[in-house]
Amino acid sequence: MRKALLGCLLSASTLVVHAEQVPPVPTAVLETVVVSGAQPGPGLWKISKDDHVLWVLGTLSPLPKRMEWTPRDVERAIASAQRVLLAPRADIDVDGGALTGLFLLPSLLKARNNPDKQTLAEVLPADLYARWEPLKRKYIGRGDSVEKRRPIFAAQELYEEATEDAGLRLNSRVGEVVEKLAKKHDIAVERPTVKVKLAEPRAALREFSRSSVDDIDCLRKTVERLETDLPAMQLRANAWAVGDIEALRALPFVDQNQACRDAMLKNSTVQEHGMGDMRERVAAAWLGAAENTLRDNAVSFAVLPIGQILDDDGMVATLRKRGYEVVAPE
Repeated sequence: MRKALLGCLLSASTLVVHAEQVPPVPTAVLETVVVSGAQPGPGLWKISKDDHVLWVLGTLSPLPKRMEWTPRDVERAIASAQRVLLAPRADIDVDGGALTGLFLLPSLLKARNNPDKQTLAEVLPADLYARWEPLKRKYIGRGDSVEKRRPIFAAQELYEEATEDAGLRLNSRVGEVVEKLAKKHDIAVERPTVKVKLAEPRAALREFSRSSVDDIDCLRKTVERLETDLPAMQLRANAWAVGDIEALRALPFVDQNQACRDAMLKNSTVQEHGMGDMRERVAAAWLGAAENTLRDNAVSFAVLPIGQILDDDGMVATLRKRGYEVVAPE
């Protein structure tokens, strides 16, 4: 699961934007039971221009771990489409293959630790370390390996373990199901992708391991989210599973991953290798693909993080401003 988390942070989830701060979770929410069994998921958004329609499924992470998604409406929409757009992503071409997501590079080549063998106790402010430590003991355990990690990678490991403990899973597999349904019905599939060529990845990783990453805010926001938002996270997962769009609208959140992505994208090594504007390029790739498929096909289908659908500054809002009609599911 850890590879799935690291790989997705600059792919589909790159497009998720900030929402409003979550209010304190009421005491009654603390006993949330995560749904299980067969669930329908949310309805589809309809984006149209003239007589051409793009049906959009909003994805969410994390989702209930023991839920079985039954995408009957999604399959009907895909079967009637001429093209399916998968979630956008960034690929880094290196010798011998491609890596999906910027975060996988340092993870793969063991550049995840703090420079000069520093520990989290040494690099974090004392008050933040005092909040990190009990969460680390609760969700990760007493092992010391995570204490050597850069804050950004320690935050990822903590978030993964905490969501697992809450009965949730980060890899929703929704995209995989959509791709299989498209193949089943012989529908053309497109994944908007931004590719970056990294000619000397090991040299880049050596540079990265010696460079600074302003990632303390990433760990701070991860700690804050786990301290205050875990029950609401379960409610969001339940709302997606049962298709309650109004509940999703009523449960906005600050995406701590935004701070983590920003830390990576502002790193000097990342910028020197032409990856500092990856978020904007991925967004442009999806918007271009969506407009092209709406122009060229009577019916098409797309997958997009639900934050990009609900947020006033998201991808769907951008299409609305460009003159497309957007209708939410009933």
